[in-house]
Amino acid sequence: MPPSDVPKKLETATVAAGCFWCVEAIFQSIDGVESVMSGYIGGAPPNPTYKQVCSGQTGHAEATQITFDANRVSYPELLDWFWRMHDPTTPDRQGADVGTQYRSGIFTHSELQKEQAEASRAALAKADPKMKPIVTEIVPATTFYPAEDYHQDYFNNNADAPYCSFVIKPKLHKLKLD
Repeated sequence: MPPSDVPKKLETATVAAGCFWCVEAIFQSIDGVESVMSGYIGGAPPNPTYKQVCSGQTGHAEATQITFDANRVSYPELLDWFWRMHDPTTPDRQGADVGTQYRSGIFTHSELQKEQAEASRAALAKADPKMKPIVTEIVPATTFYPAEDYHQDYFNNNADAPYCSFVIKPKLHKLKLD
């Protein structure tokens, strides 16, 4: 951890790994992450609503945009968490959540992020030659549209809701973030 007099080096990462409530809760638990916003990216219509995205007709993915202090956590470290939090081998699905809006994706904000994401994906595939093919898309970030207010900070505001109890809490526990 850098000394407290080191200025923050804020950067942005945007990923999709299934339901944004889960992804948000995990990244909020990582030291060096400053903020996490749930939203939509990768589709055609501007300012989509949750209902529109859930229709599967917009091309948008449920995603999280992460602001992080690169002096405390690196982009490759965030990618490591990304790979561990979901199954990157299932197209358009994470658990019971099915549809193109639940696809696995890394939306890069620079050429360096693209290179690091591709290297990270290649390292994951090489580490387990028996793994099914990784279907995670790595594409340049387009406009990120914040989700409706009730989706923001969902786990912290609804920890006792059934989805939080049966899906998010076990993921946090599995990753030792509870």
